[in-house]
Amino acid sequence: MNAPVSTARRLLGEMLGTALLLAVVIGSGVMAERLSGGNVAVALLANTLATVGGLYVLIEVFGPVSGAHFNPAVSLTMALRGELPWARLLGYVPAQLIGAALGAVLAHAMFDLPLLQVSAKLRTGTGQWIAELVATAGLLLVILRAPPARVAAMVAVYIGAAYWFTASTSFANPAAAFGRMFSDSFAGIAPASAPAFMLAELAGAGLGLLLHRALGRPD
Repeated sequence: MNAPVSTARRLLGEMLGTALLLAVVIGSGVMAERLSGGNVAVALLANTLATVGGLYVLIEVFGPVSGAHFNPAVSLTMALRGELPWARLLGYVPAQLIGAALGAVLAHAMFDLPLLQVSAKLRTGTGQWIAELVATAGLLLVILRAPPARVAAMVAVYIGAAYWFTASTSFANPAAAFGRMFSDSFAGIAPASAPAFMLAELAGAGLGLLLHRALGRPD
């Protein structure tokens, strides 16, 4: 029988996992932009493939430690369902936000870029806010309804698909929006644009939970 995982290790898992996720998203965006010769579609495709692979591996690695949320919207949903203690949620969210910012710095360090940046990339408009709501609702539906053995693969594939079918390229994660504020790169988001994305993501998480309940318990 495995010993219970301590709170400190859970928080470390969330911080480290979120940092690595942001390093994958931002780092692959920098590499894609450098190698794509100005072709935005090729850059997005490369960014997508790296994110799908990285996300799958990170969920498999950190799932047994912390649940591999890497996402305040996911953690809040789990707390509402009684699967995450509220006291632990209060630790998870700061750990995820700090990890996201550290992941941006790590990506910059690997590519010899200024470590501290602020994004100038505006992402705004009703279409993008709706896209974030849809992306996050879909993510929560996948997490809540996927067979446990296939959660990592299904989440990774869904996010990869949502990079392309949503106008916002599917952040679906307030911590990702927070971390990407600190990268003036292909994957960045301006601080002025981030709050609306975060609100849409939290609303999407609520919608995903409501839809899950409306659909009933999976077989």
